[in-house]
Amino acid sequence: MNRVAVTGAGTINALGHCVADTLDAFANGTCGIKPLEFRDVDRLSIKIGGQVAGYDEAEHFNRQQISLYDRFTQFTLLAAREAVAQSGLTFSGDLSVQAGAILGTAAGGMNTWDDNYRDVYEGGKNRVHPFVVPKLMNNAAASHLSMEHNLKGPTFTVSTACASSNHAMGLAFQMIRSGACKAMLTGGSEAMLTFGGIKAWEGLRVMSKDACRPFSANRNGMVQGEGAGVFVFEDWDHAAARGADILAEVVGFAMSSDASDIVMPSKQGAARAIAGALQDAGMAAEDVQYINAHGTGTTANDKTECAAVADVFGAQADKVMMSSTKSMHGHLIGGTGAVEFLACLMALRDGVVAPTIGYEEPDAECALDVVPNVARTAKVTGVLSNAFAFGGLNAVLALKSV
Repeated sequence: MNRVAVTGAGTINALGHCVADTLDAFANGTCGIKPLEFRDVDRLSIKIGGQVAGYDEAEHFNRQQISLYDRFTQFTLLAAREAVAQSGLTFSGDLSVQAGAILGTAAGGMNTWDDNYRDVYEGGKNRVHPFVVPKLMNNAAASHLSMEHNLKGPTFTVSTACASSNHAMGLAFQMIRSGACKAMLTGGSEAMLTFGGIKAWEGLRVMSKDACRPFSANRNGMVQGEGAGVFVFEDWDHAAARGADILAEVVGFAMSSDASDIVMPSKQGAARAIAGALQDAGMAAEDVQYINAHGTGTTANDKTECAAVADVFGAQADKVMMSSTKSMHGHLIGGTGAVEFLACLMALRDGVVAPTIGYEEPDAECALDVVPNVARTAKVTGVLSNAFAFGGLNAVLALKSV
C-alpha cells in the first residue's frame, strides 16, 4: 500500500479567508460566531452563526462565473486555489489523468435553492435562470474544481450530512493508498446560512441562541457555520521525489453505521469508527495525543462521543487531549470536517492544540481533557479527527506527523 502525504491546504471560513488567519484564530481561541446578516433574519429564532465576514464574490469571480457558482462552490474554488498553490502541483500530462477530486457537502447550493424559491413563491415569477440546476447540484463544486485544475481522474461528491467531508477525505486517502490515483483534491464546503436553511434547522430544536459550548454542562445546542476546507492528498513517493513540503501523513480511516436512529447518536457506532481508524493506521491508543472532536455542543452528541472515546482508549482516555473547534467557527455540517482538519495539521506541525472555547461548567459525562478555553502547546505526533452524522454515519481519520 502507498503512503499518503498532505501537501497543500486551503480554507475560507468564519475565522479567516486563508489558512494562516484560521490557524492564528485557533491558537488565540477567537470566536467567529456573530449575529447573522442576511435577508429576513429578523423572522428567525436563531440569529447567530459562523458567517464568512467581509466576503465579496465580485472580487474573485466574473459575472459569468457567478451565474454558475453557488456560494458553496465559490468557497470550494477559493480554498482549492490556496491548497494547490501551496502544493506546487500542476495538473498536466499523466498527472492530470491520475488526479481527481472528492468533496463533501450536505446541502449543496442552498443559496440558489433559497433565492429561487423566494422568486417563484414569494415574488410570483414563472421563470428561473437556466443555470439554476447546474448551480445548485451537490456535485457542482467538484465539477468546477476539475475544470479549473484539469483533473481528469475520479471526481465526485459525498453527501453524508455532518460526516461528508471526513468521508470524502477518507475515500481520497484510500484512492491514493490503493494506487488508483497519484493526487486528489479533497475536503468539503457548505453555505447553509440562509433564511430557509436556518428555519429548517430551527425545527429540530438543536440550535443554540447564544453560543456553542461543547462539553460544558450548560451547553444548549449547536451553532451553524459556513465555508470550505480543501487539501491536496498525494502519493508519498511522488511528493518526496519532487521535494514537496509534506504537512502531515494520513495513515488510517474507518467508517461505520449506527443502524439505529436517524438523529440520536450511538456510542457503539462511534466507537467502532474510532477503533477502526486506529487499527487501519496501525496505531495504539498511546500513539494519539490529540483528537479533534465532533463536539457539536448538543447534550446527546457530546456525552456519546466522550463515552465512545473512553471505551476505545480505556485508561489512556484521561491522557489524550480532545477539543471542538466548532465552538469557534460553528458547525459547517457537510464542510465541517474539512475546516477541523486544519486544527489537526496545526497540532502535528506546530505543536499547538486548538481549544474548546465557551467552556464554563464541568460535566461528569464529559470528563475528558477538552482543552478548555485556551490553546495548549504540546508535542503531538498522532491525531484522530471524528465526524458523526445524522443518520448514524460515522467517519474517523488518523494522521501522523512527519
